[in-house]
This record gives sequence, C-alpha cells and structure tokens, in this order.
Amino acid sequence: MKKTATFPLVFGLGLALSTFSASQVPPPAPLGGTISISGAWALYPIVLKWVEEFKKLHPKVTIDVQAGGAGKGMADVLSGMADLGMVSRDIHPEETARGALAVAVTKDGVVATLSARNPYLAEILKKGINRRQLTDIWTDDKAVTWGQVLGTSVAAPVRVFTRSDACGAGETWAAFLGKKQEELGGIGVYGDPGVADAVRREPLGIGYNNINFAYDPKTLKPFDGLVIAPIDLDGNGRLDEAERFYATRGDITAAIARNIYPSPPARDLYLVAKGKPAKKAVVEFLRWVLADGQKYVPETGYIPLAPDKLKAGADALK
Repeated sequence: MKKTATFPLVFGLGLALSTFSASQVPPPAPLGGTISISGAWALYPIVLKWVEEFKKLHPKVTIDVQAGGAGKGMADVLSGMADLGMVSRDIHPEETARGALAVAVTKDGVVATLSARNPYLAEILKKGINRRQLTDIWTDDKAVTWGQVLGTSVAAPVRVFTRSDACGAGETWAAFLGKKQEELGGIGVYGDPGVADAVRREPLGIGYNNINFAYDPKTLKPFDGLVIAPIDLDGNGRLDEAERFYATRGDITAAIARNIYPSPPARDLYLVAKGKPAKKAVVEFLRWVLADGQKYVPETGYIPLAPDKLKAGADALK
C-alpha cells in the first residue's frame, strides 16, 4: 500500500515540475543589432528590397545601405567601415587574401545604352553593333563615327561615356571588350544614374548601364529617353531574330538566364564580408537572402542563381 500510494505522488510532482519548467522557458529574444552595407549600384535595388522584407520579420534590426560602386563596397568591408560590401564583379585574389568572403546572391548584366534621340537609331536597331565595333568605340585613341559603325558615310562622332568610379559595371563591360576598366575611353561620369542621364541628353551618345538602371521597374521597358543598343553577337552585320531580346526587362533577363546574352557582360553579384561575420544579425540576413529572400529576385529584375551556388553560400556561413 505504501509503495502504491507513493507512485501517484511522484508522478504528480514530476508533471507539475514539467509544466512549471515549460511555462518558465522565455521565448527567444528578438533579433536586433545593426548592419551596414556599401557598394555596387548593380545590387542596390534588390538589396533595398531585401532589407525592406527582412525588417518586416526583424523590426529591431537597423540596416543602412549606401551605393557608391563595387570598388567602394570592397574597400569599405575590408577596412571594417561596412559589414557587407555589394560587389558586382569577380573577386580578386588579393581581396580574398585580405579576408574577403564572397557570397553569390543573384545575377544580372550590363547593357550598352543609347539616346532615344539618336538620328541613326533605326539603322542601329536593324544592324546592331558588334563586339569589335564596341571595342573601337571605347578605345581612347580611336575617334569613331556613327558612319563607321553603320558602314555609311555619316561623319557624326560617337560621343562615348564611361564610369568614373571603380565599379563592377565598368570592370565587367571592359572584360567583355578585352580590356580593364581603366583602359576604357570616354567621358567619365559618376554612378549608374549619372551615365544614364548623360546618354539620355546626348543624341550621339553611347554608354553602359546595369540592367536595373536601364529599364524602368514600373513599365519594364527602357527608361524614357534611353534605348538599349543591341549587340550583333555573330558579327554578320545584321540583328537576327534570335538576337532581339532587349524590348523589356523580362526579355533581357531571360536571355541571360538561357546563356544567350554573353558572359561577360552577364555576371554573378556578391555580398562580401571580411571573414565569417561575427554579428548574428549579419549572418541571419545573409542566410535569409539565400533562402526566402530569393523569391524577390525575379520581380526586382534579377536572375536566380543555380541551387548549388546558393548552397555554397549557405555552407560558407556555417
């Protein structure tokens, strides 16, 4: 009897302790802290979207985003001035040696841009511009006319614009032309918006822009006053049907996704930290970008990465 009476008492005490312990376990503390992000204009629109959505989940996290070019992003993160750098080019070996940990997060491309007021626009859109001609256009010691581009006697000069800031767009466009950014000729203009505006105002102008500064996110067509200069990929002197994929942002991103648009100027885009981030908020933000954040990639005009690249980025954060 004594043994039998003890069992319910012990059982009841255990149940009470269990209930007490479960009720006293505090909920996880909300994620907080600060994240500073600096760098490439190419990543700026989608990073703003990611920040907006991430803060809905974690309102106590403060995130500051500043665009200024891929070179600034890399310099800021390696010097400790930023937690993450937005970099829109390949990572250099010397940067990796200094601790740069690059996480590929999406993909986009660079396009040549023209003024919608170009008097030879109809012929340009019919023939396209081949890679050799583009190389000549951005070579400092060559004065190229629109007649030379189109095979006519037109003497009007091509007014060339390039980026004055160290940037992924400049480096990527230069690589497509077999050059380095510092070897590109033309009038130097700061930032993606600056180049787009300079080209828009100059009827004889040509420049290059990241996709999301060439296409209007509302209409998905090129911004008013801009036209995308089509590339004659096979160099046959005409723009074939398979090379006509510039009318909308969806057309060009689909061409990049199918590897029809060449690489470069199509490229991966990176968020870069100096070593594995010590801040929990930074790690959680990167993990979210590589997982749930990917659903915002197509709607913001970017191209999703292959699952193996996303997994590689996630593994680097473990």
